[in-house]
Amino acid sequence: MDSIAILDFGAQYSQLIARRVREANVYCQLFPYDAPAEQVLALNPRGFILSGSSHSVYDPGAPALPDYVLGSGLPVLGICYGMQLLAQALGGHVAGSSQREYGRAEVHVSAPSVLLPSSVLRPPSSFHVWMSHGDKVDRLPPGFQAMAQSNNCPMAAMEDPARKLFAIQFHPEVNHTEHGREIIRAFLAAAGVRAEWTPGSVVEDAVAKVRAQVGHAPVVAAVSGGVDSSVAAALVQRAVGEQLTCIFVDTGMLRQGEPEAVVEAFGENLGARLVAVNAAEEFLDALAGVADPEEKRKIIGEKFIRLFEREAVRAIGSSGAAKHFLVQGTIYPDVVESRGPERQVAAKIKTHHNVGGLPKDLGFELVEPLRYLFKDEVRAVGLELGLPEAMIWRQPFPGPGLAVRCLGEITWERLETLRAADKIVTDELGAAGLLLQGPAPSTSSGRGLSLPNGTAQAFAVLLPVRSVGVMGDGRTYHEVCALRAVTTDDFMTADWARLPYEVLARISNRIVNEVKGINRVVYDISSKPPATIEWE
Repeated sequence: MDSIAILDFGAQYSQLIARRVREANVYCQLFPYDAPAEQVLALNPRGFILSGSSHSVYDPGAPALPDYVLGSGLPVLGICYGMQLLAQALGGHVAGSSQREYGRAEVHVSAPSVLLPSSVLRPPSSFHVWMSHGDKVDRLPPGFQAMAQSNNCPMAAMEDPARKLFAIQFHPEVNHTEHGREIIRAFLAAAGVRAEWTPGSVVEDAVAKVRAQVGHAPVVAAVSGGVDSSVAAALVQRAVGEQLTCIFVDTGMLRQGEPEAVVEAFGENLGARLVAVNAAEEFLDALAGVADPEEKRKIIGEKFIRLFEREAVRAIGSSGAAKHFLVQGTIYPDVVESRGPERQVAAKIKTHHNVGGLPKDLGFELVEPLRYLFKDEVRAVGLELGLPEAMIWRQPFPGPGLAVRCLGEITWERLETLRAADKIVTDELGAAGLLLQGPAPSTSSGRGLSLPNGTAQAFAVLLPVRSVGVMGDGRTYHEVCALRAVTTDDFMTADWARLPYEVLARISNRIVNEVKGINRVVYDISSKPPATIEWE
């Protein structure tokens, strides 16, 4: 299968480049810039993409361009820092800019270009892009021509078509850049890459890898009823069949009615052996008095695994196998935000229970068939496997559950309060047709101004903040509930959903009147970044 190697120089959203390449049905892998040459070249790539970075090419110890990239003679696309690396390596010059350029900018196309699609970007046209740089190329390398400029960047795009070397100062991978997808597809076309990456090929590849990893050993899967763990379990079941035992742990942190719904859904749709464990009291005891979100995630992650060690022994008995395997529904955004071992050049945002919260003496070898897939790819694979759409389009739910939506100390009473409020949120949005039920349409602006397919994720958050209110003729002093609803097509960036006022009013009125302990409702209007979707 044709492929592209993406070298990550430490940009927080390098994985979005990978997502855009895969959207074009081309397989790619993301490697740290300092990965051994033999590891990268083993992919047999048809070209390279160089990511951005927070560094300057002149910083002491700044990430350098590996020699094998240009030595391979393969097509290269440099993005932001990647453009500056190419210019520096090929005889151009990079200088600090007197005025930094962050956010939306206008780029003017000055010459016909292979990279900038002529169908929409004929010179002297202009288009809006997303910039994030303090340095700029101020002298072209020999053989290159400037194709576009911005007010602050005289070489916003440059290329040498004869050597199939291309570079742009802006970020085509983000939704804010107009024609970004077309630009990436133009590079893939110039590299002669065949579009062979499909849900069917993902399933075929994942099944083969699971069989090779597991052999005939017993496998247990951590399932929550969410799309990630369900698709991961379905993939592994297709690979190893009856070797798989699914274990569902009711942590006490689930949404209203969820434990019963999970058991029913797995019995009807997967047909896999399912062991259900009620461990709510154990988790509440472990979390007693804990308010720090990172500590919550780590406690839940370790408790989860310890329970699995116990329940797996009961479920699979003494198999005599040298290894036992644990399936987890880890996906790419989890790895990125947790700064997984293959992403050490990126900044850690928070620990995900299935990435950074696992104990070092884990008694299982992990099987993570979705680790390098984005949420939309996971859903496409689920549909390919024949899972029902109701399961595929279920609202995303964090691994630690309501523990990271119940801010502050966790008690059973606060969890029950949050469950009741959250049920009202989902019921009202569902009744208004505002819960995502299918693929969200891609936008060039990244703004959440319309909701043709509903919110991608919506939930309630219980805050450890009390406010004064009046109910009836009496004073109240109760907690505050925050509503969070976002639109997104990749969960790496997201915008707050512009919900109709009348829907927000109904939700607020019902929560205050029906849920004991809440007397105020607020709406979160933060985008990602700078905020994350979850509050903790």
